[in-house]
Amino acid sequence: MLKNENTFQQYSLSEQLLETLNQLGFHNPTEIQQKVIPLILGGKDVIAKSQTGTGKTAAFAIPICEKICWEENYPQVLVLEPTRELSVQVQEEIFYIGRKKRLKVPALLGGFPIDKQIQTLKQKSHIVVGTPGRVMDHIRRDSLKLQKIRYLIIDEADLMLDMGFAEEVNEIIERLPGEKQILLFSATMDHRINDLTERYMPEPVSVILESKTAITTAIEQVVYEVEAEDKYKALIRILIQENPDSCMIFCATREMVNVLYQKMKRDRVSCGMLHGEMEQSERLRMIDCFRTNRYRYLIATDVAARGIDIERVSLVVNYDFPTGKETYLHRVGRTGRNGNSGKAVSLVGEAEKRMQQVVELYIDMTLATAKRPDIDKYQEKAFWEKQKQGDIPQKRKGDAVNHHIMRLSIGGGKKSKMRAGDVVGALCNLKELNSDDIGIIDIRESLTYVEILNGKGQMALAALQEKPIKGKIRKVKKVKRV
Repeated sequence: MLKNENTFQQYSLSEQLLETLNQLGFHNPTEIQQKVIPLILGGKDVIAKSQTGTGKTAAFAIPICEKICWEENYPQVLVLEPTRELSVQVQEEIFYIGRKKRLKVPALLGGFPIDKQIQTLKQKSHIVVGTPGRVMDHIRRDSLKLQKIRYLIIDEADLMLDMGFAEEVNEIIERLPGEKQILLFSATMDHRINDLTERYMPEPVSVILESKTAITTAIEQVVYEVEAEDKYKALIRILIQENPDSCMIFCATREMVNVLYQKMKRDRVSCGMLHGEMEQSERLRMIDCFRTNRYRYLIATDVAARGIDIERVSLVVNYDFPTGKETYLHRVGRTGRNGNSGKAVSLVGEAEKRMQQVVELYIDMTLATAKRPDIDKYQEKAFWEKQKQGDIPQKRKGDAVNHHIMRLSIGGGKKSKMRAGDVVGALCNLKELNSDDIGIIDIRESLTYVEILNGKGQMALAALQEKPIKGKIRKVKKVKRV
């Protein structure tokens, strides 16, 4: 039974989608969602200016998932993201929102084998999320079919253009079908984005959320004046004083991230690190470990300042003060998200005071200067006891949705000419199971994965031990993580 207080009902969404939103904790739309969802459902092109942390991914994911035609085999939506990390994060959120509608959402990004992505695209796909470079690779190989694309989302457009993807974005748009809905989201607007929208979006609706002041006033911001040689000691004292459960520490360079990570690990402080020279799989692992609270501190370059969605960060530390005013805003915006309180601490040397003044003019407020914290023995004891306790992993965002879903692996795949119809046929012949209980089917070379919905997984698993699929008994096992 759906909760009456879920105000997403005003958009006439399907029961499946409303049920999923309840389970994910989406009960009341944010400001950007209130403004954007009706426009997308109404078929309008949209240009939205909104900072990260305002709920913009769900603002386009909810109406897009509602409008998808499940029966269509070719992709209907293309979502462009500037970074690999953002691609994975957005793919995951769209996937969970569309979970009960059985939507397949492949991610196309570098750092992973392109052959596996090609095999995935040969199966039914509804929404494709990817970086412009890897998306163009697939378009040129003809592995990504564009003829059914009806919706294009350009997310974090300003960062995408900053990273030099203008040529790829233009080429992708030129290759898409003529009739399509374009949705563009950006934290800032400049002439490059205006040129893009004027060229491809003749009658867009603009949604502007001037959230700069709201974000900075919701976060307590403090500056500590330090000499370079005292920086690390000052950081540890601040961490002992604040003793946060979760903290992001920003450095200017990859080298400094490595140095600080080694120092903190040496001093037995629970931490991970993130920068662009790390292997992609390791970067994603670090983000996942931090998001699920396997360690308390993440030391990062600005690759983590844009878009990475970690809801519970209580403290941000600018170990190196940012060299750009927008960068400062993106960094401190990692805390104080979704109405929560937060704190941002900056370590500022003599050479960085000029940049501090630039930032203060930009955010229209003076950053308070604090004295070096005096640490007493009780604070120090509490800090180190927390380090010794180890970390308590938190639930993932999709755990509530996954609760009644079981993923099974079936021996046999493309090599044995397994088809989705073979799996559906075998499952629908089981007692108490029908097509509504069958989720996403993913056929690999030697294995086939199928999701069983509505809490019927255990029954299906037991029955398939003796039920032939495509003429023979197959080895069927439960996959631990959905």
